[in-house]
Formats: sequence, C-alpha cells, structure tokens
Amino acid sequence: MENKKHAARRGLWAILFAAAQVLVLAGIALSYYAVGWYGQDIRLRTVPVDPRDIFYGDYVTLSYEISRLDSTLWKEAAPPERGDTVYVVVKQGTDGVAVPMAVYVSKPSLAEGEAALKGIVQYAWNPDFRGEESFSVRYGIERYYVPEGTGKALEERAANLIVRVKAAPWGQVTIGEIEDVVPVPESGAGQQGS
Repeated sequence: MENKKHAARRGLWAILFAAAQVLVLAGIALSYYAVGWYGQDIRLRTVPVDPRDIFYGDYVTLSYEISRLDSTLWKEAAPPERGDTVYVVVKQGTDGVAVPMAVYVSKPSLAEGEAALKGIVQYAWNPDFRGEESFSVRYGIERYYVPEGTGKALEERAANLIVRVKAAPWGQVTIGEIEDVVPVPESGAGQQGS
C-alpha cells in the first residue's frame, strides 16, 4: 500500500514538473507574440557598419542611430556601466523616425507618444579616453535574418534603411520590417553652372 502511494506521488510530481516546463516554454513563445499584439510601432534609422562584418551567412548586422547615445541623455546619478540594463525613451521625430529623449536604469513613466526600449549598455563613456562622452546600447535587434542569397543586396543598402520595430509596454523590442530611405535631393543637384 505504501509503495502504491509513493509511486502515485512520484507520478504526480513528474506530471507537474513536465507541465511546468511546458508552461515556461509557452510563456516565452507568448511573450514574443504579445509584442506584436500590444507593441507600439517605432521607426529606427540605421547607420553604416563596417562591410567586412555586416553579413554572416543568412543574417545582416544592423546598427542604429539610437545605439550610440550622448551622455546628456543619461538621467541617473551614477554613470552607466557595461552590462547595465537600461530603458531608452524615444519619441517620433519630425521625419517619423524615433529620436532618443532620455535613458534610465528602471522603466520610467512615459508621456503620450513616447516608448521605452529596453537595452544593455555595451560601452560607457570615459571622457579621459578619446574625449568622448557617449555610450553604446544594444537592444537585441541588431541581427536581421534574410532569405538565402539576399543579404548582399541588403548589405549594400544598410546605411539607407529604416527599420520598423514593435516595442511592447514592458520594453521588449522585435523587428517588424525594413524600409528603404528615399534620398532627399540636395538643393541645386542636377543643375549645371551657366
């Protein structure tokens, strides 16, 4: 009788353990779908990346204007350190592309039209080193997977792209699509002198 109870209890624990694993995996998958359902649409401008490093196999490495931030945007008392989780508050600029407004260690309250992108500090400023007062943030959207054989064409246009991302209220960001920037002609371009 004791062995039956022990075996039944062990079986129940095995089922509960398996169910917990399934729930964790389902939660992870649902969090990415939830970004699509609840996320705010944000457009980010890319910047050129060294072409020797931009394309590996079937993904393209993207860098964003909001990846390198001026130290004046930092709103905390202590300076950022490599590995710090941060929230970069962005707002749509006049050209429809997001511009950084402020950077915090914890998710701040947001005004209308603002979104907070969660990232990790890669490099923090040190004015004594190269005289720069900026810091670098990674958002987890620096790789864009492409169909086989299409990466080279995308690589050549990498400096003229807008990436549409979805930012969930909790800071998670996913890439939606990539758009080409329509170049604005310089005034007087195409005119010949008299």
